[in-house]
Amino acid sequence: MAWHDIGPVDAFAPEEPVVAQVGETRIAVFKLDDGFFAISDICTHEYALLSEGFCEDGRIECPLHQACFDIRSGKALDEPAEIDLKTYPVRIEGGVVQCEV
Repeated sequence: MAWHDIGPVDAFAPEEPVVAQVGETRIAVFKLDDGFFAISDICTHEYALLSEGFCEDGRIECPLHQACFDIRSGKALDEPAEIDLKTYPVRIEGGVVQCEV
């Protein structure tokens, strides 16, 4: 695994995902009240881009079937999703958000 630059800290709006493609991996990085968090951008129920869903209170709702996930932990919160999302470590280096993928 390696650290990858996602973008400058000031480019992130609260609860608005910034999407990055790292090789074959598509991730969504979120700025929440308590820090930055990265999850897989693909719903575990059916292929849908979570970054196109509705985000509120640290939860992301899939735009396809309304499954909800906790952004901090990746935990599937509502059906039809039953499988948690993969999460990725995030750090800030020199004002840049980085994700380990």
